Amino acid sequence: MPMSAQEIEDLLRESFPNADIQVSGDDGVHMSAMVVDESFRGKNRVQQQRAVYAAMKGKMDGANGELHALALTTRAPD
Repeated sequence: MPMSAQEIEDLLRESFPNADIQVSGDDGVHMSAMVVDESFRGKNRVQQQRAVYAAMKGKMDGANGELHALALTTRAPD
């Protein structure tokens, strides 16, 4: 079952309550998200993206995942 942008944002907000989060895409299977959060400061891009994927709580796991692809942009605030 596809995921709405709001469902994705809600999941991310649980792990990143103070982040600037923008989710886009309209098919519910191939989406994109920008997450800007202070917790990313000092972490490399791979570490940041792993934290976001962990926040998805298995929704992207394997062939049975609800979300097939999530293009990510992550960074600490300026």
